[in-house]
Amino acid sequence: MEMVLITALGVGGATIIGSVIGFAFKNISHKFSDIVLSFAAGVMLAAAVLGLVLPSLEYGGKFGIIYTVTGIFAGALCLNFIDKLVPHLHKLVGADIETHHNANLSKVLLFVMASAIHNLPEGIAAGVGFGSGDVARAFVIAGGIALQNIPEGIVIIAPMLAESEKKSKTFICAVLTGVIEVIGTFIGYFAVNVSLALLPVALAFAGGTMIYVVSDEMIPETHAHGSERGATYALLVGFCIMLVMDVLLG
Repeated sequence: MEMVLITALGVGGATIIGSVIGFAFKNISHKFSDIVLSFAAGVMLAAAVLGLVLPSLEYGGKFGIIYTVTGIFAGALCLNFIDKLVPHLHKLVGADIETHHNANLSKVLLFVMASAIHNLPEGIAAGVGFGSGDVARAFVIAGGIALQNIPEGIVIIAPMLAESEKKSKTFICAVLTGVIEVIGTFIGYFAVNVSLALLPVALAFAGGTMIYVVSDEMIPETHAHGSERGATYALLVGFCIMLVMDVLLG
């Protein structure tokens, strides 16, 4: 349990560390942002496939493919439901708010909600990894998530600073996105520990949520500003780094 707590704080803390570094950057170009987010997308995609989907097949036994496919679609549909239900936006500057009934909410808060939707499945994935009992693989998942959280934290600070003049308010918002990840870690861990029979579906569910975020949000966003080639190679770099980590630590 102590290991899970330390990991949860490390995964969430990586976002906060990145946010602190982000205060040093006042103007971040679309190209830099796209490459950083694509790298994060590659890490998430590899973590989802290598650390969650494939283990789901292994733990599922004879009916593994059924549990895995069911879990993947359940995770994707859950994120899709949250995406439609929770008011949020993906960019602070020139962004269209995607849901209704949010006229009284500030753009900064809406952006934090978008980050929370993104970070929650990452936390769940880390927690489910430890719930599986495979500590080495769990560390690969958590390490990969922490690795991509730092540059991601750098990128989210600049638009929030542009919208909010108070650095203290911006920092608090960034901390909240990290706290969401900590909460997600414990949700994933305890969900699996309630019943080991849920493990194959839970692993695939966490993987499905991450794949959904990569496909629905990260890839379209990083290919929208003319940096498609650089973004594609950044995604491959992130994926391969996770592949190497999985081989060395697995």
